[in-house]
Amino acid sequence: MLEDDISDRFTQDPLRFLEAHFPHDGGVVRIGAAEYALGDPIAARDVLRNADGRYREHSDFFHSRHGDFGPRAAQLKIRRDARTLVRDLLQRQDPQALRALVDQRLAEVSEWPDAGNRLVYGYLSPLLLAPDSPPKLRALLDRIVERAVLANARARQPRWRRMLLQFQTTFQLSSAIEARQRAHRPQPQDLLDVVAGAAEPGQRLDELSEIYLSFLFAVAGSVGFVLAWSLYLAGTHPRRDVPADWVVREALRLWPVAWQLGRRPTAAHAVAGTDVTTTDEVVVCPYLVHRHPDYWADPGAFRPERWAAPEAWQNPAFIPFGHGPHRCVAADLSQALVAALYTAIEADHALVVTPHDTRPTIAAAMAPPPFRLSRRPRTPATAVREEGCPAAGARPSAATPGRRDARRAVPMTMRSDPRLQPQGETT
Repeated sequence: MLEDDISDRFTQDPLRFLEAHFPHDGGVVRIGAAEYALGDPIAARDVLRNADGRYREHSDFFHSRHGDFGPRAAQLKIRRDARTLVRDLLQRQDPQALRALVDQRLAEVSEWPDAGNRLVYGYLSPLLLAPDSPPKLRALLDRIVERAVLANARARQPRWRRMLLQFQTTFQLSSAIEARQRAHRPQPQDLLDVVAGAAEPGQRLDELSEIYLSFLFAVAGSVGFVLAWSLYLAGTHPRRDVPADWVVREALRLWPVAWQLGRRPTAAHAVAGTDVTTTDEVVVCPYLVHRHPDYWADPGAFRPERWAAPEAWQNPAFIPFGHGPHRCVAADLSQALVAALYTAIEADHALVVTPHDTRPTIAAAMAPPPFRLSRRPRTPATAVREEGCPAAGARPSAATPGRRDARRAVPMTMRSDPRLQPQGETT
């Protein structure tokens, strides 16, 4: 197969290309002239851990147009301070207040995944910007979410508008960070304080603004997409009475939002039996890792029940938040947050998911297909209708390529269980 042909075929339909070659071609799939997608779980963990220094040090979160943000001590300070803010917010979380917020912000009929991004952004807005922040700065974040974070948002904007937004973002965020540095708050009140307080003398303000944007995209984008995937999968499969935590983890396993993690070798070597050089890029692919048949039974199926087994929680073929020193420091907190939001959405309501399409939106982050969520207060009548509704077992899996009846609506129900508790993590 010609190198250009490989790259073209992968670009046209990345997931179909990967599914056609994995695992038949082994743990590595060539996706370009000098690019290799890695799906072997053990090799993937080794690459991300990089204990032997075979790869250039790289952080997907802390990468900017100027290279990787540093020094490492500044990264670690940002990670610790950010985790503390997220943890404190979740510990103050009142389930009843969260349900009230969901009822206020989520319409009876909503369009997803955009509704999920907006819901998470609204809920975590105080984490991004303290209440005393200038309204103009909050309006800027609103525009960024609508024009850059939502699935396909950038494609819907003309180039001149994207460039204007980029200029406004860099200028306003740089000015805001500089103002926070002058204020010298003793304790960070929001993530903007976290970024401003970790800067080294002479650090570029535009670089700091990019790190802050990483938080915005993680909060409003990635977390929102995980919530949307959880609803989509639960709503397009037979009803299950399982903990919300299991559904969230199974959504992360089947459709990891961060599905490509590229690394550059520092020396020629073999990875999972494939020779690579310093001119190549090894792309750790959680999408493939999570579907490895040697590690998961029926890996392409949506089976949240698999998380009932204690060994599933230790399966090495599960890296939705990366692995090693640059793993997402708030991974456990993010899962707990999504489970809490899902529980609040489902509580005392009958949910119906109506897909508009069946293939995910592929970009740097993998978003679910667009779908409509109907959410109505549960009554004895709706409960009877749900119990009488035929199971959706004949419905093709969302993970299977091909044409499907995307208009069929499926009721859904689940229970919550505090299985996933926030746990400490070393940085």
